[in-house]
Formats: sequence, structure tokens, C-alpha cells
Amino acid sequence: AMAAAVRRSRMVGLLVGASRPNPRPFASIPSPPATARQDDDSDLLSRRLLRIARKSGPTAAVERWAQERGRVSRPELRRAVDRLRRARRYEHALEISSWMDSCDDFKFSPSDHTARLDLIARVHGTSQAEEYYKKLTTAASKKAASFPLLHCYVTERNVQKAESFMAELQSCGLPVEPYSFNEMMKLYIATCQYGKVLRVIDLMKRNNIPRNVVSYNIWMNACAEVSGAASVQSVFKEMLNDDMVEVGWSTYCTLANIFRKYGLNSKALACLRTAETKLSSTKRLGYTFIMTCYAALNDIDGVMRLWEASKSVPGRIPAKDYMTAMLSLIKVGDVGQAEWIFGSWEAECRKHDVRVSNVLLGAYVRNGWIEKAEGLHLHMLEKGANPNYKTWEILMEGFVQSKQMDKAVNALKKSLSLWKSCHLRPPLELLEAIAKYFEEQGRVDGADTFIKALQEFNLTSLPLYKSLLRIYINADFVPQNIPQMTARDQIAMDEEMDQLITRASMI
Repeated sequence: AMAAAVRRSRMVGLLVGASRPNPRPFASIPSPPATARQDDDSDLLSRRLLRIARKSGPTAAVERWAQERGRVSRPELRRAVDRLRRARRYEHALEISSWMDSCDDFKFSPSDHTARLDLIARVHGTSQAEEYYKKLTTAASKKAASFPLLHCYVTERNVQKAESFMAELQSCGLPVEPYSFNEMMKLYIATCQYGKVLRVIDLMKRNNIPRNVVSYNIWMNACAEVSGAASVQSVFKEMLNDDMVEVGWSTYCTLANIFRKYGLNSKALACLRTAETKLSSTKRLGYTFIMTCYAALNDIDGVMRLWEASKSVPGRIPAKDYMTAMLSLIKVGDVGQAEWIFGSWEAECRKHDVRVSNVLLGAYVRNGWIEKAEGLHLHMLEKGANPNYKTWEILMEGFVQSKQMDKAVNALKKSLSLWKSCHLRPPLELLEAIAKYFEEQGRVDGADTFIKALQEFNLTSLPLYKSLLRIYINADFVPQNIPQMTARDQIAMDEEMDQLITRASMI
């Protein structure tokens, strides 16, 4: 504790030196001695923190940085928090943010409070984020932190808390911006309360709160649900007459999806062609989204046209864009073109990302091409790719379809080792299909191995135990510990299961 206090004191001292008034811009702050300076890149601290292991503490790295440079500046720390957040290193970002907040000489800005509350919610949950919000004392900090807290309620689809919080903001006199109203409308769309979206729009109009592109897009979707495609036209006209809003590709995609939903495909296609004209020639945003819209209309020419157009945008094409293009082509039934794009990705990629090959792997399995799926899997292993839980789940599905149950169980075991670190679980229908196969084949050994693997991960269920018992009964061999096993796994019994246990006890 004493060492920690000394370290904290030394760090505060370094920060105090950086926090003295300096009217010059950050770029003109005097640099440390040349021996300590690698270059003048102000993002070096962020890069160093991104390189440390996830289990390591980032504050020690910040301390070493400060000792090397003679100081650590507020812009550097804020930039580091932002970079860590974008890299989803939330625990590390929160640790640095907490350290900054604990320093008396470091004055938190409203944006610092925004980032801190968001990180608390991600790492510790909404309840602790609420406690942090209650401790904020200034109107500026409360206003800044209100949006991430509202976003927590929207993410959880907690309508009651979101509505109460909005009412609290308005009663306290805190200005509510369009973004907060948009969050409420997203919540109402997600919970199918489309009429409430229209009431939010009326409230914004009465209080002269400007609407932005997102506001209009959500409004049009709600109108389509309440009164059909015709009502959307009037909203779109109002948007065109709003001098504060620039109608871009996202709005035309919104219109296209609405028209497609109501079977107006020619209108939808016309909107997408207009959306194409709104795309930037220097930014990728929008290309893949329009691609998916064309795929939903089964327009392969549109998908390929957008893919070719996206290739002219400067910079490397990210893996997710390859994945979207492949998914769109698979959706319109052209697996061959998807394979061609996969080949293009392989020729350009620096590392074989298994998420890209999973797209093609899933297409092979859905088409019943298990040999091609296994071949692709082996190819990716040879290239150094690491299979993830989705890889094994796809292969397991393919092996179940082709009645290769021993391979399916092996794929299940591989996937279970990866499922330890995430909340995902294999589909119950796949597990039941494996159990049914062992039952039909009378495979006591296979069923026994299978159920033991499931017990380890709490994946057993009543149908699986029934299938296991029927296998044992048919083989005239039943372990005596079945009742203990079902009790341990908290299996809710029914009449059929009771009858099976009675039959088993007579063997």
C-alpha cells in the first residue's frame, strides 16, 4: 500500500507539471530531452498500451512512460482511453480513466465523464453506471453522461427506466438533444411500440428540437408500420424541405427497405440507384449496406456493381467488407462468385481470419457439401487460421446432416473448449439430433461419451436424458446413478421420464 501511495504521488506530480496553464496548442508543448524522445507522434502512449497483455495493469505502463518522457499530458491519457475503448479493451480504459479521476490536479471534462460512465456500464453493468451518474455534481457533467446512461436502458430494452430518465432530464432543466430522442425512438421500434415514435416526433416539433437524418429514418420506419408505405412519402417530403438535413444514402436505403417490404420492388430498386449516387469516393461507409439491400431484392448485378465500386475507394478493403460481399452473393444463390471473392481476399490478406472462411463454410454446409466444407477447413488450418466456436458449430451441423456423428461429437468437444470463454451455446436441435442417432444405432458407448461431454458444460436437458435412458434400456444395461445425475443437473422430470426410470430400475 505504501509503494502504491508513493507511486500515485509521483504520478500526480508528473501530471501537475503537465496541467499548468499553457496557452499554446499541444503540438507546441516543449518536448522531452532527445534521449527520451523516439519521435513526435502524440499517439505513442496509446500504441504502447494496446501492446500490453490484457491481464496486465496499464497504470504501470503509464508510469514508465511518464518516467521516460518526464511527464504525461492530459491529451495523451484521453487519447489512450479513447483508443482502448475502440479496441474493446474496456477494463484497461476504465483503469486509466479511474486513475485520472482520482487525481485532484486533473480536472475531468464533460467528455471524460461521458467516457467514464460508458466504461463503467460495459465493465460493471448499468447499476454501477447509475451510481456514478448520481454522484455527478455539475449540470455540464450530468448532461454529458446522460446519453450513455440512456443508451444502457435502450440496450436493455428497459422502457420504464428510459422514460423515467428522460422525464427526469426535462424536469431538471437539462437540455435534451436530438440524439436522446433518437435513442427513445430506437427503443420504441425495438419493442414494437411504433405509435410512441410518432408521439416523440410531435414532442420534438412542439419543443423546436431539430430532427436529424436518423430521426427522419426512424420516423419513416414507424410510419410504415403504423399506416403503410403511402404515409412514408409525406415524411420524406418534409425531410427534403428541412434545410438543416442533408438527405444521403442511408435515407434512400431506408425507403428501399420499406418499399421492398410492401412488394414495391421497382420503387425500391430506384431508391437504391439514387443511394449509389450519394456514396463518397473516399470513404467506404455505405457500400456494403447498399450491397445487402440489393441482395434482399435478389439483384446480383447490384451486389456486384457495388462490390466493384467499393474497390476503387482508397485504402485496404477490410475483412468485414469481404464477408458482407460473400454473404450477399450467397443470399442471391451465387456461391461461385462468393468463392471468387474469397480467393481475392486470400490473395490480399495479411493473416487468415477464420471469420471470413466461416462465411463460405456455412454456405457449403447449408448446401450439403460436407466434403468441400472439410476441405476448406483443412486449407485454413494449413494457412495458420485458428478455428473459433462458430467454425466448429458449422462443421458439427454438417456432420449431423451427413450422419457422421463421431465427427460431430468431436467437433462438439472442440467447440465446448472455446465456449468456456463466451456465453454462446450449441443449438439444442443439433444436440438432440446426435442423441437420436445414437439411439437409432443402439450406440451405448457413443451416447455415454456424448452425455458426459454435455454434463461438463451444463448442457444436458430432459429430451437428451430420455434418449440416453432409451438407449440403455434397449441394451439391457442401465447405470444405477441416473436419478442422481438428473438431480445434479436440475432436470425437471415429467411423466414419460418417470416411466423410463421405472423401466430402467427393473433391469
